[in-house]
This record gives sequence, structure tokens and C-alpha cells, in this order.
Amino acid sequence: MATYFSIILVVITLGSGLIWLVDSLLWAPKRKARIDLARANTQGDIDAETLEKVAPLPYIVDTAQQIFPVIAVVLILRSFLYEPFQIPSGSMMPTLLVGDFILVEKFTYGLKDPVVRHKFMDVGAPERGDVVVFKFPDDPTIDYIKRVIGLPGDKIIYRNKQVFIKPACDQAEQSTCPGLEPVDMKFEARGEFYHGMVPLERYSEDLLTVNHDMLHNPAVRRSAEPFYQQPGTQRDEWLVPEGQYFVMGDNRDNSRDSRFWGFVPDDNLVGKAVAIWISFEFDRPPSSSVPGWIPTDVRFSRVGGIH
Repeated sequence: MATYFSIILVVITLGSGLIWLVDSLLWAPKRKARIDLARANTQGDIDAETLEKVAPLPYIVDTAQQIFPVIAVVLILRSFLYEPFQIPSGSMMPTLLVGDFILVEKFTYGLKDPVVRHKFMDVGAPERGDVVVFKFPDDPTIDYIKRVIGLPGDKIIYRNKQVFIKPACDQAEQSTCPGLEPVDMKFEARGEFYHGMVPLERYSEDLLTVNHDMLHNPAVRRSAEPFYQQPGTQRDEWLVPEGQYFVMGDNRDNSRDSRFWGFVPDDNLVGKAVAIWISFEFDRPPSSSVPGWIPTDVRFSRVGGIH
């Protein structure tokens, strides 16, 4: 949907701009000539209302002149600076909740054109711990949001609900390369969040570049059987290819992420999630006569940066 909206914005911007340009070059001079002639014939004694009838501004031109500046600014902001997104699921709990409206910084990982999404300026690359929005590799029309766990060249293991990382290292410096290490986890609380009737366990996880909270469901015994099988590795191990990233949801037992479908190519990156600008609750029973899309409350305490 976001892709279609970008295409629509581009078409409207180009269309209204082209109409304005054609009018400036061809039609506006003719209208001015008719107005000048009318003023000359009346020795200047002619009101504005009559002049509009002598050389009326076409409706389509008037509309184009009004919407082009607005649409052009929206297109630039949305394509190259910041784009709003709504969190539709709980896969990033507790960091992001259903009903959070976030801003995604589009230029952090490079500037791309809004239609074919070709990168024409390289600005930077994701860092471990970044929360990123990307086009789902199996269906690029869908936007996903997850946390970057593995960078190009990293070895990642997810075993017994524990993440292990061996960072990428130059082959010439193998003697000083760090080995495979578990990511530090610290139990924080139980029962703040639920999956059905099951209280979830909240842990803090230290990815070195960022410390964040994540959830485990104690009722889920995670098997590696459904995991993505990368050729040449065990089912719960992955070597992150060059130019790709390994991502996971913070709600570890309720997230379909790189563990299940593989890696995110750099070309699929949309941007970095940087802030929650508003957050709504939609806590209304199905029997309610009020439409479900109407919020029941505003969570002002959630407004701010994303970590």
C-alpha cells in the first residue's frame, strides 16, 4: 500500500507541475494579452470581476497551482526525510505496541527514488540494535518492522531462546577476532504483558550498541524445525551474507522474522524507526456499536524516541 501511495504522489506531483508549466509557457501569456487588450479598450476602467470573465483561469490550472506546492513538499518529506507508519501487530512488544504511530527516518541508510527505490546516494548502514522498517523479501508490497541483530559477515545462533553472535572479522586478523558469545540477558519482570492468558517474561538484552527490552513466552518451547535452513549451516545457525541483515522481533515467541524466512537485503530497507509521535489504545469489546478504528484512549507517555 505504501508503494502505491508513493506512486500516486509522484504522478499527482508530476501531473500538476506539468499543467502549471504548460500554463506558464503557453496559456498564461495569451490570457495576459487578452487582459491588456481589454484594459486598452476601456482606458483601464475595468474591474477585476470583468477581467476574470475576459480571461478566465481554467479550473484544472487553478487546481494544479494550488495543489502542486503542497503535494511536492509532502512527496519530498515522505520520500527522503520522514514517513509515518502505524504498528499493526505485537511482534515488537514491548518496544512498540499496537496503536503506536511512528516516524521512520528515510535518509539514514541512503537516499532512494520513491518509485523503483533505486539508491542514488549512500549515506550509512544499519547498526546492530537499530529498529528498521523494510520491504518483506517474500512480498515487497508489505512493510515489516524488526530489530537488526546480525550484520553482514556475522554468525548468528538462536538456541534455547538465547542469541549468540560472532561478529564479522577480517580473515587476515583471525587471531584477534572475537569468538561466538551469548548476548547478555537479564530477567526484569513477569506479567506486564500477556499472550492470551499466559503472562510473558520481560528481559533486557544487551546488544552492545543498544540495550533494549524483549519478551519471552514461557509456555512456548521453541523448536528449530520451522527455521530457515541456510545451506551449509545447522538449522538454528546463520551466516549473514554481504549486503544483507538478520532481523528479529522483540516479542521473540510471537514474531515471524529472519529465523523463519531468511535475510533482509539492503535494497529492501525503508528506513530507521526513530520516534513514536502518538499512540492510541483500541481496547473496545467486539460487541461494541462503536467502530473498532476509533481510539479508546491516547497513551501520551509513549511519545518519544525508540530504543
